[in-house]
Amino acid sequence: MSSRPTPPAPTGPAPAAGVVPPGVVPVTAAAPAPQYRPNAKYVLLLGLMCALPAISTDIYLPSLPDVARDLHTSATAAQLTMTAMLIGGAVGQLVIGPLSDRFGRRKPVLVGVSLHVVTSILCALAPAIVPLIALRTMQGFFNASASVVAMAVIRDRFVGADASRLMSRLMLVIGVAPLFAPSVGGLIAGQWGWRAVFGALAVFGVVLWVVVWRRLPETLPPERRRQGGLTAALGGYRKLLRDRHFVALAILPGLGVAVLMSYVVASPFVLREGYGLSAHQFSLLFAVNGMGLVAGAQVNAALVRRVAPIRIVRVVLPVSLGLTLVLLGIAITGWGGLIALLVVLWLILAMVNFVPPNASALALSRHGEVAGTAAAVIGATQAGVSGIVSPLSGLLGGDAVAMAAVMVGASVAALLVLALATPAYHRDGAWAV
Repeated sequence: MSSRPTPPAPTGPAPAAGVVPPGVVPVTAAAPAPQYRPNAKYVLLLGLMCALPAISTDIYLPSLPDVARDLHTSATAAQLTMTAMLIGGAVGQLVIGPLSDRFGRRKPVLVGVSLHVVTSILCALAPAIVPLIALRTMQGFFNASASVVAMAVIRDRFVGADASRLMSRLMLVIGVAPLFAPSVGGLIAGQWGWRAVFGALAVFGVVLWVVVWRRLPETLPPERRRQGGLTAALGGYRKLLRDRHFVALAILPGLGVAVLMSYVVASPFVLREGYGLSAHQFSLLFAVNGMGLVAGAQVNAALVRRVAPIRIVRVVLPVSLGLTLVLLGIAITGWGGLIALLVVLWLILAMVNFVPPNASALALSRHGEVAGTAAAVIGATQAGVSGIVSPLSGLLGGDAVAMAAVMVGASVAALLVLALATPAYHRDGAWAV
């Protein structure tokens, strides 16, 4: 791609049946036809935009004890800085999505990333825990601009299997970046203190801003932007929430995140305290499982070339439920020991990234005329579910049984949503063929 923004892709007719089935996933606005195949730099840019909230969260994790000690507060108060960022991110998605439909894609993300840099610097200077919690809420809000705009940009140019394939490629960046973020954050905090971690986030934000400014094209021309203020934004949300199939598809990525979050939150207690692994052994296993997430996303990217996204979802969800039930059985009985638990856990995590790209692409394809607002609903749902699910494993006991039980619950909910709120399993439904 050139160093300057390129003209938006021309619009064209909706893709043929089998990609976005007619009558079931109607495209209410002309779907754009891509004028090129996204190259590695384009995928990397969108992936880093999507990963900004996760990096801002994970790079800070090792610093929590230092924050509590330095600011003379409790561990619970320090953990609120994490919850605050998730809440800020959920609200930010809902606000910034409609703004990107009104003002285009570039302006909201450039402003949002600029304010991420400012809040990162202010976090580094925070004198007490309450200002830090407030600033982390703001940081989550502004970070949302990057992820919601990246999703909207994808919908501006691609629909159906093409969009799903591109989202799966993004998982290579989204999945790998947070794997290294805690190690990088721990190294920075160990050398220069936890405040330097926010300095690093500010530097990352500056680099991302420059790359977005130079490389991200405007994909929403003025003639396709929504006019009006708050009334128009609320009207867009009303339209989305009245679409039962959209709501169901928008919920599915969040439930996939619930499976992942139950692992992320509970695994340190399950593997280190329950099975006696060292910090080094746990870090190694965490990285191996992370590669399972990335591998699953890449397999999905290849699979959607030949199989309709909804057909992948309707097969993967029952398989995932079966695997979580097996994990629960192993956790209860102890059969197979640690090896059996790790193998099944790896398979579950490898299945996680089959659902979000496909469900998100199908949901976005229904409402291309408000792609930013639609992406905001999907992103806010994921952030909201993350905030709700995070404490569940701990409340249920924090052991392997609790972790597996939360995974089973999320998998059951996802399968029920797909079966009851969409025609995916209807014998005479367009998606069923």
